[in-house]
Amino acid sequence: MHYRVRGRLREETAAEFRRLLRDGTIARQRPDGQEIVESMERAVVTNGVVVEWSQVCYCPTPLQHERATVYDRFFDDMATEPAEGRLSHDGRSFLAHLDELADSAVRNPGPSDPARG
Repeated sequence: MHYRVRGRLREETAAEFRRLLRDGTIARQRPDGQEIVESMERAVVTNGVVVEWSQVCYCPTPLQHERATVYDRFFDDMATEPAEGRLSHDGRSFLAHLDELADSAVRNPGPSDPARG
């Protein structure tokens, strides 16, 4: 079944999420890792903070496994609703947004960040 999904990225997790998406960790997750990666590639940011995407899921509870293994670590306020196929979303590329947040975190580590000298 297809779902329209919305959530708010926990910005402090951007660098970790980007790393896991890029290094193949999430893609190797079975049975849904590749769908998660492709969904994030289609995702957009709206209103500056809301991430929207569409995703296929066959769990009895929408995105049950995806949330337990990935999404609940990186998103708050997630909502799903059934959709008729893959949707097109208007907004800014989520991956570009994720890159900016992650790069900013690397340049400006927070006070509790061990990388901060």
